[in-house]
Amino acid sequence: MSASLETHIERMKQLTFWSEDLIVRKTRIWLEDRSIKAVLFYFDGLCDEKLIYSSILEPLMNRPVLREEDGGEAPDLLDLLLESVLTVGDIHKFGSLESGLQSLMSGNVAVMLDGFAQGLSISMAGWEQRAITEPTNQTVIRGPKEAFTENIHVNAAMVRKIVKYPGLVLKNHTVGRVTHTNVSVMYIQGIADESVYEEVARRLGTIDTDAILESSYIEEFIQDEAYTIFPTIQNTERPDSVAAALLEGRVAILIDGTPHVLIVPALFVQFFQAAEDYYHRADISTLIRGLRYFGLFIATLVPALYIAITTYHQEMIPTQLLMSLSAQREGVPFPAFVEAMIMEATYEILREAGVRMPRAVGQAVSIVGTLVIGQAAVEAGIISASMIIVVSITAIASYVIPEFDMSIAVRISRFFFMGLAAAFGMFGIFIGINVILLHLSSLRSFGVPYMSPVGPFNFSDQKDVILRVSQRSMKSRPSMFGKLNPFRQRHSRSTKRP
Repeated sequence: MSASLETHIERMKQLTFWSEDLIVRKTRIWLEDRSIKAVLFYFDGLCDEKLIYSSILEPLMNRPVLREEDGGEAPDLLDLLLESVLTVGDIHKFGSLESGLQSLMSGNVAVMLDGFAQGLSISMAGWEQRAITEPTNQTVIRGPKEAFTENIHVNAAMVRKIVKYPGLVLKNHTVGRVTHTNVSVMYIQGIADESVYEEVARRLGTIDTDAILESSYIEEFIQDEAYTIFPTIQNTERPDSVAAALLEGRVAILIDGTPHVLIVPALFVQFFQAAEDYYHRADISTLIRGLRYFGLFIATLVPALYIAITTYHQEMIPTQLLMSLSAQREGVPFPAFVEAMIMEATYEILREAGVRMPRAVGQAVSIVGTLVIGQAAVEAGIISASMIIVVSITAIASYVIPEFDMSIAVRISRFFFMGLAAAFGMFGIFIGINVILLHLSSLRSFGVPYMSPVGPFNFSDQKDVILRVSQRSMKSRPSMFGKLNPFRQRHSRSTKRP
């Protein structure tokens, strides 16, 4: 930078293409015997103007900032402002207009003085933001009701409020040539393997794109396998879930502008674990988790089993049930596969319409539409009543899965199994199960086998897969993550009186 204040002002306007929301506030810094011209740059709406006046303008304008007892000279004026005058915590020097402009984009104020080739960047962020509310998707009956917001600093503070440990490390990155999105990576020193953080940082450094607008952008760039329907990176809107993952030895990725935080590595079994599993007793949590896996079986295979049995394996159906099904399907003009595809596609359309429609009418339209269409289709003889039951229970079971990304994968795989059942019957379903299992076993999430601890099998980690043992018995962390510090607790004893 040059030392001319007017050159600073003109060049800054050129860099912002004379954008009218760039505020240029000229002022003077009063010394004991003279004054120096100064200018403040900031973007309208990104900074707190009341704070600018009380913390910057008032100290600079209302009293001399350089006195004889300070023993300073004009060349040391920037250091004097930084150390003794300005009452702001986050303040630092910058040596180029480009770096100063970049700090303005993050809600900072740039202060430049006439005759100085450096400036000061002062944090004054004060934009409007959404208040902390309850989670919209990952709700719980018992447990914290806080959810992340779109402000990355607030999100990091919410995690640090839970994990009050000096070893909780936060590393900042910037991704996106145009958006310059702030990305923070959090892990616990001494628990997480730093090689995982280094791999995350390396993958973030390889991203070369214009914009990062949401966490899904980062997720698609850094995931191990792009050609899979199964999520290999977990995302959550709950600070307690992030804290629990960090304490297991995993790494969290916070992205500015989104309330969803990414967690790596991610395993298949973790998408069937909810935060509430650890807020209830172990026996209740185990029962609920077992219901989730049963719901996975229903949501994935029940339509395919219905197609295979009614098309190829009628001998497997009890006689009375077979006669009832035959009577229902007597007037239906379509085979079971086409019938199932029509109903599944119709339900998916109604579900998507319910999500996209205005909230006041969306849920009512989806419920009423499903009931009316289903009843009309049965009465018209297009769809059998038994198919309505199959599709309904399948749809309900898909909502049992806590993670939305895994629920989508199950919905997609359902159509895959339906096609195999229509072509090959039960034999096709068994082929599909083997193909899916082989595919899942081949996946990795930041080097960790996706099906761990089931495949490869690890007996010590089975205490939190389908079963959830008591907290007193969960003494060790998962062996895939917590290798540096494997023990959560060492001396927990029974509180029962002898």
